Amino acid sequence: MKIAPLIRAIEKYNASPKSNQMNINYALVHTGQHYDIEMSEAFLRDLGIPSPHINLEVGSASHAAQTAEIMKRFEKVLLQEQPDVVIVVGDVNSTLACALVASKIEYPGARSKTSNLHRRRPLIAHVEAGLRSFDRSMPEEINRVVTDALADFLFTPSKDADQNLLKEGIPANKIKRVGNVMIDTLVANLEEARQRRPHDQLGLKQNHYVFVTIHRPSNVDNKASLSLVMESLAGLSQELPVVFPVHPRTRKNLLKFGLWLQPNDFPRVRLCEPLGYHDSIGLVDKARFVLTDSGGLQEETNFLNIPCLTLRPNTERPITVTQGTNRLTSLPTLDQDLKNVLNGHHPKGKIPELWDALTGERVIQVVVEQDI
Repeated sequence: MKIAPLIRAIEKYNASPKSNQMNINYALVHTGQHYDIEMSEAFLRDLGIPSPHINLEVGSASHAAQTAEIMKRFEKVLLQEQPDVVIVVGDVNSTLACALVASKIEYPGARSKTSNLHRRRPLIAHVEAGLRSFDRSMPEEINRVVTDALADFLFTPSKDADQNLLKEGIPANKIKRVGNVMIDTLVANLEEARQRRPHDQLGLKQNHYVFVTIHRPSNVDNKASLSLVMESLAGLSQELPVVFPVHPRTRKNLLKFGLWLQPNDFPRVRLCEPLGYHDSIGLVDKARFVLTDSGGLQEETNFLNIPCLTLRPNTERPITVTQGTNRLTSLPTLDQDLKNVLNGHHPKGKIPELWDALTGERVIQVVVEQDI
């Protein structure tokens, strides 16, 4: 979702040549961190992303092993391609690994293939920089902090992200507030998502079901925690149908712990396979509210003005709480918070500044203006 707007912006830039303009040559690298074939291919297809030029096929492993393997394989890519800029997005292990390799690489002869400049290494651009949960127990927080410390361009979605970076000593001239790249993808795909009417296909009424995504280790890797989640969903289904596309990690643990809800016992809880982007957004758009522990859904529900409960003690996207439709919840308070939303007690949000579907274009414009 974060790559698609950048590719569209590059292709738009190349299709509108100006005097003395050189086209942008790019290579799309898929690390294979998100290795589930169905999920990966579905999202590439739905978002119109071309097949990756390079697939590192790293697959699943511990944080250390996966990060190390990405670094080993990505180093070979950089030495072969010698790009002027490496753009990394988000906060996953791939983000950190590729930024770290790019920061320490040394091109043979220190000359870029695509320009006449002598350069030891590529410039690093981080899209979605400056987000902070201030919870170092989250692997993603470590990835964010380290990537931002290494980046040459820090593209932020909101003012609070700028402030976080300044407090960490990042020079102001490196920080570029460009807006939220996730909203670019949402707006570009919203009409098609609505035309699909996935709620009709599931026999659901508009505004009369709850959409759920739960996959973070803190919620699903512990039997006691996952049991509480499933008990709450079973209880919620007495009020409204629940649509729950099950992430591979969550599925594995539901089966491992013997917690998979049987349709005969809980007919209004729809446990289903992971969905493509259009079906996911289509279901979110017509839901009464969303329960999630995902970062992206906090932003998408805010833009769509859909109430959102985020099952986490903190969020790296506080603007969705201070200005938006999002509220944090916890396992001890989850049932009461669900009742509150059902009874209409939820905030009415507003769309933050620069969440206008032009973020990808602003990112690419900043990069090309550097005359690299």
